[in-house]
Amino acid sequence: MAKNDLIIRVAGEGGEGIISTGDFIAAACARAGLEVYTFKTFPAEIRGGYAMYQIRTSPDRVYNQGDTFDVFCAFNGEAYEANKHLLTPGTAFVYDYPGGDFEPDAIPEGVHAYPIPMSKTAKEMKSYRSKNMVAMGALSVLFNISEVTLKQVLTKKFGKKGEEILNFNLQAFEKGRELALALNKTDAWRVADPAPPKDVIVISGNDAAGLGALLGGLEFFAAYPITPATEIAKYVATHLPKLGGTLVQAEDEIASIGQVLGASYAGKRSMTSTSGPGLALMTEMLGMASMSETPVMLVNVQRGGPSTGLPTKHEQSDLFLALHGAHGDAARIVLSVEDVKDCIDMTVDALNLAEEYQSPVILLSDGSLAFSTQTVPRPKPGDFKIVRRKMWDGEGTYKRYAITDDGISPMVDPGTPGGMHIATGLEHTETGAPSFKGEVHEQMLDKRFDKIKPLVDRYHPAEVDGEGEADVGIITWGSTIGVAREAVARLRAEGYKVKGFYPKLMWPMQVAQYEAFGATCKKILVPEVNYQGQLSHFIRAETSLNPIPFTIYSGMPFTPIQMIDKVKEIL
Repeated sequence: MAKNDLIIRVAGEGGEGIISTGDFIAAACARAGLEVYTFKTFPAEIRGGYAMYQIRTSPDRVYNQGDTFDVFCAFNGEAYEANKHLLTPGTAFVYDYPGGDFEPDAIPEGVHAYPIPMSKTAKEMKSYRSKNMVAMGALSVLFNISEVTLKQVLTKKFGKKGEEILNFNLQAFEKGRELALALNKTDAWRVADPAPPKDVIVISGNDAAGLGALLGGLEFFAAYPITPATEIAKYVATHLPKLGGTLVQAEDEIASIGQVLGASYAGKRSMTSTSGPGLALMTEMLGMASMSETPVMLVNVQRGGPSTGLPTKHEQSDLFLALHGAHGDAARIVLSVEDVKDCIDMTVDALNLAEEYQSPVILLSDGSLAFSTQTVPRPKPGDFKIVRRKMWDGEGTYKRYAITDDGISPMVDPGTPGGMHIATGLEHTETGAPSFKGEVHEQMLDKRFDKIKPLVDRYHPAEVDGEGEADVGIITWGSTIGVAREAVARLRAEGYKVKGFYPKLMWPMQVAQYEAFGATCKKILVPEVNYQGQLSHFIRAETSLNPIPFTIYSGMPFTPIQMIDKVKEIL
């Protein structure tokens, strides 16, 4: 598969402007009509520690952060030490010299080296904070990043801070360009030329989930800050009050899910967001939502665990907890997003499903996707359908948990004449009156589980990537799907018989679809970012398939070449 994109990695110390540099370059490329996919990692410390930002840009759609970089820009010695083993023949290396805190070892043969005195220049300008502007100016010259769109992005960012600050940053940017123009460019790497502008936005996974909540008619949001999910709450806090909604920063995760349940009971479309430790705390209240058949939606942005674990690192290890983390048999729906666009679309889906099925819905994202930014088509509010909960028509005697053909009982808002009922976490009859009879418990458990079973056919079918028979079928979930897409395409281009299967409804499980896909593959490989092979476990438990688990758990996402090499090893 021919490479038609460019991957730039910028790394250094947290606080040096690494993240803002990446954001500026990504935004400039998007303004130039190109597709972008970014990946970033940063320390858990408030300031300092190793930070990295990777931008992949192409005229065509990109699905992941790529195998490794083509261009590496090191702001300091720590960044150099962390990445020097990746400097291979053909890569370009931009580094802070002279005047930085390191001098690189002998540059490997075939590596194109470009020393730029970033720190020295910034200090001469009497502001060390302008170092990243110097670096960005140099990168723009060396690798054809549109000067016009970069200046537009910088003007939008710094113009609101005053003309003096804007001009200073533009001067530092120009200094970097002058330094790069004095060098002899020896590599062939360049960002694609600007294309006609597209009607897109560049947005992170977390912000996209917040946007999806607003497009999905959200009315009430409560959450407790937790890495890496906090930005969802920040986005909603900025915009929900403008739409007449309410946001509460609760004192902890248990309080936040309690407030969401209360608001939903009162008739409001409600949700929260958290990460693994918060989801663990919320499990009792999710059981309450299941028992009381109260609509509630929760976005869980997975991070490295267990316990406090790796707060700023990537993992896909909450599947066990999301599907079955409950006391007793607590029915719920679980969805998983692939990319930033899914974070918009499937947040709307999740809110609708919670309302329609009067059930807890957990939407799984992850730490990589949370902070990754992508170009996505600008969403139009009119394109999203809002599903409302089934309401009582006022006829006859109201039974909150009436047995119906579809298992879904009409709800009432508190205060509705004739709609008085008991709402409790105890097992109950159709009226809500507590009951401890075995036959009642059986009847109501059947009701709660049976009502969500039709989803396996009603929700979007899992995507099958490829046709016919395959020697290896790849089944994966979450943001790992984007990596699998590229791996499958590259393997097919080499002549291998490979296909993919990408579920997004994780529970209830679309068993028949897994079986049908497995019947066309000699072997099944399941890549996922956790130690135990959690999806592999559920596939073995629920289907007749016997997949080969392929797990990584270093805090980083898969790269396409890892999957490609594994498939070749199997074959």
